Amino acid sequence: MLVAIFALAPVVLSHDVYSYVDYARLGVVHGLNPYEQAPAAAPSDPAFAQVDWIGATSAYGPLFTLATYPLAWLPVGLAVAALKALAAFSVLGLAVIVARLAAARGVDPARAAAFVALNPLVLVHVVGGAHNDALAILLSMLGVVGVLAGAEATAGAAFVGAFAVKASAAFATPFALIAAHRSPGGRGWRFLPGALGALALLALAAWPAFGLHWLDALGLAGESQGRTSHMSVPVTFARLTGADPDLVRIAALSIYGALVALLLAWTWRGGDWVRAAAWAGLGLLFATAWLLPWYLVWALPLVAISRDRPLQLLALALTAFQLGARIPL
Repeated sequence: MLVAIFALAPVVLSHDVYSYVDYARLGVVHGLNPYEQAPAAAPSDPAFAQVDWIGATSAYGPLFTLATYPLAWLPVGLAVAALKALAAFSVLGLAVIVARLAAARGVDPARAAAFVALNPLVLVHVVGGAHNDALAILLSMLGVVGVLAGAEATAGAAFVGAFAVKASAAFATPFALIAAHRSPGGRGWRFLPGALGALALLALAAWPAFGLHWLDALGLAGESQGRTSHMSVPVTFARLTGADPDLVRIAALSIYGALVALLLAWTWRGGDWVRAAAWAGLGLLFATAWLLPWYLVWALPLVAISRDRPLQLLALALTAFQLGARIPL
């Protein structure tokens, strides 16, 4: 019910969804490549007035961009409504997947689903703001299901799909690859062909519309680590202690890199790869200097089924921190 309420409500806070529509209209209506041209290239477009980042080219994957192209023929309001519906169904899909995986892992299914779908940042920002992060993580979680179910080729394709919506969804992929390698019956080798096949199909589909310029989005995603948001954990730490923000950012990313290396080694030795991926996801949120509240959906599904109480408490603490900072009360 709450998911439906926020799906039907007007767009709140972030206007990124208008950028999604504008990029689609740049490609379909104006004949421009959204990975080369920013919304400012078509200031007369009806979506342009609501776009916040008018000078930014698309930072999203080609699968998502191509999927939004049909929306360019709709009135802007209807296109936004369709994207809000997509975000809502993606969150509900995550809740269903998490509930089923939770039951298999000895976790209460209802509590795990609520941990994701009823998180206030997910409701307000992911559903209310129609962010595509839920779709990316839904595909990633389908990859998790594939590995756990022994469908490694499908899992590899799903993880590529997640990456092709938003690059940040790739954080769980190396853990899934290790888990697939450990699969009984020698099935693990199927993961890479599934991933490479999906990547080849994606490249062929994206070539007529974008050439290779969609690869520029990967650079834009990397450049996010050169920016800072006021309420990221490293920037908040620097502000409270008087430390140099750049040094704190570098230190945080270095610590995170070491954490991921340890988690990968632990997974390779037979550790619970889902739990390790959950730590990697939440660790990324604590380490990044560019943290926006809807990013929490990246880690929440894995944290919900991690069987790790401290990790879940950390996720709730980060939620509370971002809640007070980002949602007008």
